[in-house]
Amino acid sequence: MDIKLPPLGEGADSGTVVNVFVKAGDAITKGQALLELENEKAIASIPADQSGTVTQVYVKAGDKISVGQRLLALAGGVSTASTPAPAPVATAPVAVAAATPATLTGAPVAPAPVAEEEFVSSVEPAAAPTIRRLAQELGIDLRRVRGSEPGGRVVMADLHDYIQSLIRRAAQPKAAATAPGAAPASEPVDFSRWGPVTRQSLSPLRQVIARRMAESWLAVPRVTQFDEADITALNELRKKFSPSYEKNGARLTLTPLLLKALVEVLKRHPLLNSSLDEAREELVLKHYYHIGLAVDTDAGLIVPVVRDVDRKSLVELAIEVEALAQKARDRKVSKEELRGGTFTVSNQGGIGGGAFTPIVNQPEVAILGLGRGALKPMVRDGQIQPRLMLPLALSYNHRVIDGAVAARFIVDLVKALENFPEADVKL
Repeated sequence: MDIKLPPLGEGADSGTVVNVFVKAGDAITKGQALLELENEKAIASIPADQSGTVTQVYVKAGDKISVGQRLLALAGGVSTASTPAPAPVATAPVAVAAATPATLTGAPVAPAPVAEEEFVSSVEPAAAPTIRRLAQELGIDLRRVRGSEPGGRVVMADLHDYIQSLIRRAAQPKAAATAPGAAPASEPVDFSRWGPVTRQSLSPLRQVIARRMAESWLAVPRVTQFDEADITALNELRKKFSPSYEKNGARLTLTPLLLKALVEVLKRHPLLNSSLDEAREELVLKHYYHIGLAVDTDAGLIVPVVRDVDRKSLVELAIEVEALAQKARDRKVSKEELRGGTFTVSNQGGIGGGAFTPIVNQPEVAILGLGRGALKPMVRDGQIQPRLMLPLALSYNHRVIDGAVAARFIVDLVKALENFPEADVKL
């Protein structure tokens, strides 16, 4: 009698085995964890659906397995062989913003690559000026986009479908169909000709990150606004009140302080807390503030979401930020904790990085990058003084946010950080 991999839900149909907890001869009970499976950005336990004694284990750590595949054989259990796993359901391509989650977060797997017939119109198609401008920004020849409106007119949904087709073609293992107008795919290179090499399979997490970054790069015309904030006074507040926070089980770092300042600025600039519904050509203004925090892990970048930042105290934020970051590093963060973000913060300061240009985490429209705070000679009241300066980088979707809006946002954020009220930190 076999135990098979059950449906994983939400469009997922496969994963990689991380750990196997049982061996031949073990007695197991229904609901007992059999193995850990890595899928998208989360690691989940797969429980037994029956009790019995293990007679054979068919999988091991590192195996890639699919729904319906045998995991182990049992003696004394109830057979599940007669219950076939449901076949994966193919989904039609949808608009990029509707299909891409908040975050680098566990969304449905993209449709399997299929051979697509190349389309080239003999005439320049009709299209609105906004469509033409976007196509030009993305380097897309509109003659290659099949228009769905009368007379072959190209609308936003057609452009989205075309972008999705490019992503699917790029994902094909052999890349038989290259993007129209692009250089032919290069022949595989045997790097071992010039010296020893080691090959490593891309983990499911790394594959998700690669796909999300490619989608964002193709779909978002991005601009990055840079500035610096003088956090000398803020850092003094942090050091002054850290002992009292530690007594309450919290570690007061820059991140919770930043979140408090950030959420107030987002309230004054709601465009940066929105998403673009490209299929309907509507802007979705969100009246909640769920901030994603990019966490560097051994497996890759994971972005858990701190929910309702505006409703939580500084102590609550400090505790939650540290707990979520640790769960992400331990790969124990759930898929739900990776979803629903409205804005993302990527902090490289702890690593030592300076200025950088973070990529927008779709379907959000902006992301804030933080570099390493450093002492710099600055002129204050006509005197040169050493000040602790924090580099800020705001990347945003130029289809939603104009440069003036981004500049006002980052100016207000700098003011909020430089004038953080002591009363908001004091317990």
